[in-house]
Amino acid sequence: MLRLTLDCMGDFCPVPILKLERALETLPEGESLMLVCDHSCVVESVSDFLAHRSYSYEMEEVMNGVWEIIITSE
Repeated sequence: MLRLTLDCMGDFCPVPILKLERALETLPEGESLMLVCDHSCVVESVSDFLAHRSYSYEMEEVMNGVWEIIITSE
């Protein structure tokens, strides 16, 4: 179930990661959130941030230069 959408349009790193970190603190197990961003560096940063944590994620470029990242706690 999608619980929250983080609007990170126009945000540069590390702001999206800080927003994500705060949101994940309250995300119940098995729930999902969506991060929306418009900078490719954010996509890489989110991937690096989640690499060593117990979350799965899917990234999709929904429009040219706009990504939706669905993050699910495991």
